[in-house]
Amino acid sequence: MGTFETLILILDSTVRLAIPLMFAALAGLYSERAGIFDIGLEGKMLAAAFAGAAAAAVYGSAWIGLFFAIIISVALALVHGFASITHRGNQIVSGVAINFIAAGTTIILGQAWFRQGGRTPALSAEGSRFTAIELPFAEAVADVPLLGPIYSELISGHSILVYLAFAAVPFTWWVLFRTRFGLRLRAVGENPGAVDTAGISVTWLRYRAVICCGILCGFAGAYLAVAQNAGFVKDMTAGKGFIALAALIFAKWKPVNVLLACLLFGFLDAVAIRFAGINFFGLFEVPPQFMQSLPYILTVVLLAGFIGKAIPPKAGGQPYVKER
Repeated sequence: MGTFETLILILDSTVRLAIPLMFAALAGLYSERAGIFDIGLEGKMLAAAFAGAAAAAVYGSAWIGLFFAIIISVALALVHGFASITHRGNQIVSGVAINFIAAGTTIILGQAWFRQGGRTPALSAEGSRFTAIELPFAEAVADVPLLGPIYSELISGHSILVYLAFAAVPFTWWVLFRTRFGLRLRAVGENPGAVDTAGISVTWLRYRAVICCGILCGFAGAYLAVAQNAGFVKDMTAGKGFIALAALIFAKWKPVNVLLACLLFGFLDAVAIRFAGINFFGLFEVPPQFMQSLPYILTVVLLAGFIGKAIPPKAGGQPYVKER
């Protein structure tokens, strides 16, 4: 296989691997811009993946699976909001608790309902999964040098959730920087007292932010279980929620930067998968374990030395107490 074909395959894998990171990082963006830190992205993704796969298996519809994934994720987001906004609890502890609850509950319910060791039944390609969409003329231009493979392999042939993820980036930018809701959302993360003085409910704004977070985490979980894979398996998020948090910090809480950061981490993961166990020049073979850990190692390196100072929202992590 030629170098160009190999590059196309790696970039295609990059896109597929970056999608759950994009959804989750954008979810964290809404929440943290409003001043609510969310360590529970991982748990919401995992619960959404289980709910989506279970509903898709029972009802035979990927769209019903997506609906249930969003509902469960939003429910957990509201639990986090209830603990950290209404009762002014520690946001980190609340997020970690959601991660533990999701990790245990998905296995218990999976075993109780389906008797497959915590898995859900495998989803068929007919209706119960989001299948690849072939864009117009993709097959016709496939043999055109350079541009053909880029369009037919890299741009075409993804599920609808992939295209929704890319569309969510400019939409999020527009919401945050061109709408009244976005202005207030960013303001409540910087100076909630000023927002409250203007007669705007800080509590309601922050609840709407965590609801947006729950919706996007639902999309992330549904993509993992109903589009990328054919069902739910134990701990299938495999730390993607934490990588999404790292991407969000790396992007300095900006939507377009989130896209680039997630593609970077997806590329690192794709390279690790592609070259795991390959013998380089007949001299040495890189251990698969090293290649699997490479994305996480480079994440730490990038965050430690290449992004400069990442300044979070000033009121982030701080419960708001209304002055009387």
